[in-house]
Amino acid sequence: MRRHYNPRSSVVVAAAIRAFATNQFALQKSMEFINSYTSTQLFHFSNAHFTTNSSSIPSFSRQISSKPYNANLSPDSIRVVDRLISIFTQNTFEANNQELSQLGCGLTREIVEAVLKGIRNWKVAYRFFTWAKTQKGYFHNCYTFNAMASILSGARRNAPMKSLYLELIDSRCFMTPGALGFFVRCLGSVGLMEEANVLFDHVRQMGLCVPNNYSYNCLLETIAKSSSCVQAEKRLDEMRSFGWIVDKYTMTPLLQVYCNSREFDKALVVFHQMLERGWVDSHVLSILVVSFSKWGEVDRAFELIEKMEDCNLRLNEKTFYVLIHGFVSNSKVDKALQLFDKMRGSGFCADIGVYDVLIGGLCKLKRPQRALHLFSGMKTSGIAPDIGILKKLLSSANEEEMMAQLLEENGDSLDNDTVKLLYNSVLEGLVHIGCIDRALELVRMMMEDKPQCDSRLEKFFKLKGINCLDSSTFSIVINVLCQNGRLDEALQLFGAMDEFGCQKDTLLFNNLIDALCNADRVIDSVHLLEEMKQLGIEPTHFTYNSIYGYFCRKGDVIGATSIVKEMCNYRHEPWIKNSTTLVKELCKHGRAVEASSFLAKMVEESLVPHLVPYSAAIDGFFKLQEVDRALELFHNIYSRGYRPDVVAYNILINGLCKANRMSEAENMVKEMLAQGLVPSTVTYNSLIDGWCKIGNIDQAMVCYSKMTVEDREPSVITYTTLIDGLCNAGQPDDALMLWNQMEVKACCPNRISFMALITGLSKNGMPDTALSYLHEMEKREMSADNFVYMALLDSFLLKKNHVLALDILKKIVEKKMFPNPLDKNYAVVRNAITKLCGDPSTSCNVKTLLAECGISEVP
Repeated sequence: MRRHYNPRSSVVVAAAIRAFATNQFALQKSMEFINSYTSTQLFHFSNAHFTTNSSSIPSFSRQISSKPYNANLSPDSIRVVDRLISIFTQNTFEANNQELSQLGCGLTREIVEAVLKGIRNWKVAYRFFTWAKTQKGYFHNCYTFNAMASILSGARRNAPMKSLYLELIDSRCFMTPGALGFFVRCLGSVGLMEEANVLFDHVRQMGLCVPNNYSYNCLLETIAKSSSCVQAEKRLDEMRSFGWIVDKYTMTPLLQVYCNSREFDKALVVFHQMLERGWVDSHVLSILVVSFSKWGEVDRAFELIEKMEDCNLRLNEKTFYVLIHGFVSNSKVDKALQLFDKMRGSGFCADIGVYDVLIGGLCKLKRPQRALHLFSGMKTSGIAPDIGILKKLLSSANEEEMMAQLLEENGDSLDNDTVKLLYNSVLEGLVHIGCIDRALELVRMMMEDKPQCDSRLEKFFKLKGINCLDSSTFSIVINVLCQNGRLDEALQLFGAMDEFGCQKDTLLFNNLIDALCNADRVIDSVHLLEEMKQLGIEPTHFTYNSIYGYFCRKGDVIGATSIVKEMCNYRHEPWIKNSTTLVKELCKHGRAVEASSFLAKMVEESLVPHLVPYSAAIDGFFKLQEVDRALELFHNIYSRGYRPDVVAYNILINGLCKANRMSEAENMVKEMLAQGLVPSTVTYNSLIDGWCKIGNIDQAMVCYSKMTVEDREPSVITYTTLIDGLCNAGQPDDALMLWNQMEVKACCPNRISFMALITGLSKNGMPDTALSYLHEMEKREMSADNFVYMALLDSFLLKKNHVLALDILKKIVEKKMFPNPLDKNYAVVRNAITKLCGDPSTSCNVKTLLAECGISEVP
């Protein structure tokens, strides 16, 4: 990089050397008593490291004058400045202009700085700045760079500002600490934080500037506009290592950066450090409480405000406004009202915006009386209500009389347009409190132009002598009629809109069509669809999907297909949920073939159905035991570019398992893995169930082991299936071990789990153990089905434990589970009664039980 040398810069160099020596001396003295701090000791400064006495800090900053001319400029220089401003602002600039060449010969930095301050247009100023540096013997210094930076940052011109920053680095210009701080702040004001850090390091490392605490404070102020806590802490450590004293203007941006990054604990530490040293003012307080409010920490913000009041610290007016808005937006209206009282107690007068947000918040929380009280206070304060506040109050009023009172007290000065708006707000208010009939009467009053007025509301609007009906009026009432199923009244009002010149919009059509479709009045919906097209209102995807959804719910393939064709003309996509509903409805009634044909027709219409309805159709084929058709459909969609997800594979694997085609199911799992998909708990549950159904409990346990290896948590279905399978395989002890393992893993057994275990233990000749689990099941208030009792009864009889068998028989009778002669369990009960009657210890009790329940002895 070529360095420009200016003989006149020797003075600046000498000053920089003297400054560096002074700073080194200060650093040496400071380091004699500064301990070696780490970044984790950020907040543990001794009192000696904090000061508010700026006079003790060496100052290298030069005041940037707000006057167009430096007071030291000679009359000749002032004439040069005027002429240059004239040439560049009047667009008479020419590179080869002889006058400009002459003016350039005597160019000084003071003249350039004065010209820049005299040009208001940033483009013109930048053109002059660029021209000046090309003049022989002239070089920009830190003050001319700063003058240009001030113009560009003020105009929010990021790209030119970045170019200026690069030019400054390339120039190797010496900078005073004050000038460096100023330029850094200009970069920060347009969001160029990274550039500010690079410049700061560049001038320090190149020996072009010795930054002081003012320079560092400016850099920290720039960093504070972001949330880079690490960068801020790094600069603070660096500043401290050079011996610069930390002051209020250092800690304020540090507080800001912690607040920006939601490091509230650190922010509070900084805040209390500043408070101890008397550095907290309304600005510092505002940074913290506004940040708390912004991030939803409203209670902490309010608590801090109250504590600061004890220290005689008050918020400024702007901060009060910001916080009240923030508290209301966080639904802390009561806190906002308390803050409002504090604001007035501090002598600040609230404007209409504050009243608007508070009243709006109260209305939203359905507290109209408190909102009305605040409204009265606003009027007493001499603030006239605007239409927005009145609309909020009317819309949220909880009784008709309150609405009438509001209108009568504030309606004298209202123009016609405002009255119409308030009329609609009244309708919204009536609808809001459930007075649908009153809202309808108020509309009909306007429609029929009745001479008689029965209510205060009607009288108010009649006395105004204007017709308040518009499209919004009808929409408000029609929509609420639709929501309440009063569709005939809604259609009647809808038809009357043309008579009063009120335009029908897309939203109103859509709401009516959707309500009619939900009420199974699809013919009326189709008529409205035709009316939309006749009026030139283009139906939306919602319009068509409302009608399409009706046909799908009804399983009407012809109707669904016809509406899909029309949707294609308007390039609207059928909703996935509707298509899936149709496929499931068809499959539920054994019409999986039709479902598959419908999806094929959608493809013919250039619509690509989603994987979800395809999966539903595959599941439908499996339920019909059409396994090969299901596989065929699966392979068809795979060949069309679909990549089935885990859900689709689970449907396929489950179907194959239920069809006892376990080897194919295992192959599908391998295919899943090859596609990068991870089998889910549902996948393993299907496999385990399949292996158990064909009696291969060993393979089922292998699947269970794989689940553990692959961190797939077994579900209650997993355990229940395995317990049932182990019992069926004659391994009741293993089933009990698995039951205990289930409870250890906090997988709570359900009703099905208990019944599977009790039945399984009974069939394996362990009725006593099974009975204990039945008692546990009853303690958990779960009821067992009759087959559980039948299994227990049969098992106790085989064990010749007639006393407990009699107890089970009693439960069967008490629970009214006694089977009829056609039930397969009838034989079990008959056998039990025969055996119990033949046993002297139970014979009498059995006969008494049967007699009490009116059951004749079973032959």
